Amino acid sequence: MPPQALITPEVAKALARISWDLNRQLAILVDRKGHVHHVILGDYASIFIPDLSQYRVGPGSLRGLRCIHTHLSQEGVTQEDLSDLALLRLDAMVVLQVREGLPKGVIMAYLMPPNGDGKRYGVEEWKHPAHVGLSFSDFVRELEDAIHRSFTARELRGGEERAILISVTKEGKWEAQRSMRELEALAASANVRVLESVIQRVSKYNPASLIGKGKLREIMVKALHLGATMLIFDQELSPVQVNSIARMVDLKVIDRTQLILDIFASRAMSRVGKIQVELAQLRYLLPRLVGRGTAMSRLMGGIGGRGPGETKLEVDRRRVKERISALERQLRELERGRWERRKGRLRSGVPVVSLVGYTNAGKSTLLNRITKASVLAGDRLFATLDPTNRKAILPGGTPCVFSDTVGFIRRMPADLKAAFRATLEELQDAHLILHLVDAASPYAYEEAAAVDEMLQELGLDDKPRIVVYNKIDLLEDEDALPPHVIAVSAKRGDYIDQLLSIIEERLLQTACCSA
Repeated sequence: MPPQALITPEVAKALARISWDLNRQLAILVDRKGHVHHVILGDYASIFIPDLSQYRVGPGSLRGLRCIHTHLSQEGVTQEDLSDLALLRLDAMVVLQVREGLPKGVIMAYLMPPNGDGKRYGVEEWKHPAHVGLSFSDFVRELEDAIHRSFTARELRGGEERAILISVTKEGKWEAQRSMRELEALAASANVRVLESVIQRVSKYNPASLIGKGKLREIMVKALHLGATMLIFDQELSPVQVNSIARMVDLKVIDRTQLILDIFASRAMSRVGKIQVELAQLRYLLPRLVGRGTAMSRLMGGIGGRGPGETKLEVDRRRVKERISALERQLRELERGRWERRKGRLRSGVPVVSLVGYTNAGKSTLLNRITKASVLAGDRLFATLDPTNRKAILPGGTPCVFSDTVGFIRRMPADLKAAFRATLEELQDAHLILHLVDAASPYAYEEAAAVDEMLQELGLDDKPRIVVYNKIDLLEDEDALPPHVIAVSAKRGDYIDQLLSIIEERLLQTACCSA
């Protein structure tokens, strides 16, 4: 067809005749030069558009293909049509109404750029293909320019990720909101700008895509209007789900687990920390080395890429397994060296106090306050990953080693937990555990319970422990704390001397009991 033609009478006549004779919908996918790329034969009520991931689309752009398909029952644009239009970012969805084997009305639906009315779709109608006076090439160019202008006007910084967060859950409203708030904090910690958060409560999960196609269509239109570059799911996606969603929306798709892995990868500084994180990443990646899509672009790097063939994927799987084995050997060697250092500390007789707590509870800040160290501390999740040991002298003259550990989090990725288990097992050597709780968190009780659960999993239930509420400088009313708790402000230094005296007293009690 000529590039400026939305549809020609000749093409409309041919589509109508064949569709009527077969009593099935017929569709063609046409590019902006007028070339037909696909001919699709559906059933009476619908068509199925094939995978279009080879037709790349950039941020703020349309795909460069329009779908023209027949309707035999005289209906207009359906919800299914709008779903395909939004999810595939088509230039247009064109319905050709057919009656008695002849073309009748033409209806064109298209995505609209952001506007004050909040309209997501535009619709144009003509009574017959011969009446279509639209120059489609000019129309789609102006439409895409408007979408792109609105996209670039949002002050996109170089390389910045812009995400819509999605939670599909069976939990209650309060729990869903709590989990979403934590996901927002994780995204901020990974330097991802959160554009919008979507919570959908369901009675059962969609096994193919976790979320229903209708809801995904709404999210995709929002993503186009807001200029999103990725979707982040609060639930862990199966390999099938992550690839299915990525194919449908043509955006980067990651889940909570992958987001946490990305944060750990950017924060690990020591050799053992980097090995632990890479090991967790590769274990996560291995079952997901399937098919096309941008879903794995953050972890794949040079290992896969977009759209590799099966032979390449098999090579990649073998390389990943070999790399996992090599990293496990390196980790065992480093663990032997760490065990020798641990034995040295135990022989010295200097008591060890391990700081544990939910991520961002203020452990590194407290370590710096007590030992005059300069360990990196920040108001973000997982600011510290590598274990840190610093010496201090308690008020009564007792020497002590304070050990900072990686923060805990609910639903810690299993692969990450396994990789860091050796590091966390150093807690077994602690003479005393200092459990730090963020007193300013609205979820302080739940976060403390999550840490207790992790300590129990590590077999540390019976280890002497002191629970300390931190960040009282952020509380409007300190009386809101549970009665008789130890409360401090590591940032301001409030009640630190009293805490050190309590620690010394407990250490002396523990030593007496051991003797």
